[in-house]
Amino acid sequence: MDITAIIRKIVGESGVESGVCHVYCPHTTAGVTVNEHADPSVVADIAEELGKIVPPHAGYRHQEGNSPAHIKASLMGTIATLFIEGGALVLGTWQGVFLGEFDGPRSRQVIIKIRPD
Repeated sequence: MDITAIIRKIVGESGVESGVCHVYCPHTTAGVTVNEHADPSVVADIAEELGKIVPPHAGYRHQEGNSPAHIKASLMGTIATLFIEGGALVLGTWQGVFLGEFDGPRSRQVIIKIRPD
């Protein structure tokens, strides 16, 4: 899920001209990443390749049955730290911020912390 617009809005409303924006996902089966958002096929490719790296049934020991989701979230990470300059989020031309849901659909929370310089 592309959450870039939501983060840009929060940063803009914060009034912070220069600083950092931490985006944190407090879940063990979801993650946050920065990647290309101009071409939606990139997101599909990432999801497909994660599925190959971490297959759904590979003899996992976790009794709940969602070990692949935990592993994918660990590979993706739970935090992205982004810069703020001129009151706006600093991202490359093609970059966006994504929430990766690996055990859903579920209701998820993302915590955004903005720190001025």
